[in-house]
Amino acid sequence: MRTSSVPAPVLMVTAVLSVQFGAALAQTQFEVVGPTGATLLRLIFGALILLVAVRPKVSGWTREQWAAATVLGVALAGMNTLIYLAIGEIPIGVAVTLEFTGPLLLALVQTRRLADAAWALLAFAGVVLLGLDGGSDLSLAGILFALGAGAFWVVYILASARVGRLVPGVEGLAVSMAIGAVLALPFGATAAMGGAVASPLVLPVFVGVALLSSALPYGLEMLALRRLSTRVFGVLSALGPAVAALAGLLVLGQALGPREITALVLVSAASVGVTVGVRRRRADNSASVLSQLKKTD
Repeated sequence: MRTSSVPAPVLMVTAVLSVQFGAALAQTQFEVVGPTGATLLRLIFGALILLVAVRPKVSGWTREQWAAATVLGVALAGMNTLIYLAIGEIPIGVAVTLEFTGPLLLALVQTRRLADAAWALLAFAGVVLLGLDGGSDLSLAGILFALGAGAFWVVYILASARVGRLVPGVEGLAVSMAIGAVLALPFGATAAMGGAVASPLVLPVFVGVALLSSALPYGLEMLALRRLSTRVFGVLSALGPAVAALAGLLVLGQALGPREITALVLVSAASVGVTVGVRRRRADNSASVLSQLKKTD
């Protein structure tokens, strides 16, 4: 089945599931390679997978295409490095919750309809509720890392949409991920090489992490952004904190409490609400166009 026949919201949900479980898998190796080493291995393998799969033809790229891909590469390096540093300090569900403040604020700023704003605010309430868990025990460094990752996430959303418009397929993403890996090299090379030598599991685990956390979800997100506005993308991404909390439970043994369950309900309701709203508006627009065509017959 071609991805063009898959609804954009389905692509987004699949991407969210993939990236959060991939992050939880990566965290199982932090004692061996550390957060920066994990980031580098994820980006390297993700870039290699995409470069081999799509074989981008960059010889004919314009300066505008290279500039867009570079900005996306910076966003990938910054976002991935900071969120891994964050989940090395605080629980993954809380880290992703705080990171999500970036795209959620983007969705709120860009909304033009009262209904969209209401769904975004509902998602924000769930995110805040989830983020409150842990209270004063949360590491300040972890909080700042997560918020910094959220800022880079905003850049990623905007840059990914631009690259998707300028470069066919996921060729731009492949190049951007390679650029991100080069940028992450000085920070994670020593830890990554040391970990790879110390444990034979490191390299195969991070091939899996690259597939789950980089190659698959970023490719799906870029395809989804071609059919979704960035504000709708931001609200659909509200599933991220909930899925991260679930991945933390299943992969890392981080239990969910009543606060987290309530937050899951809120962000899931908001995601469903915005998705249904988009479909209804498209149906209304199609009906309006059909009505106008009939009037001209």
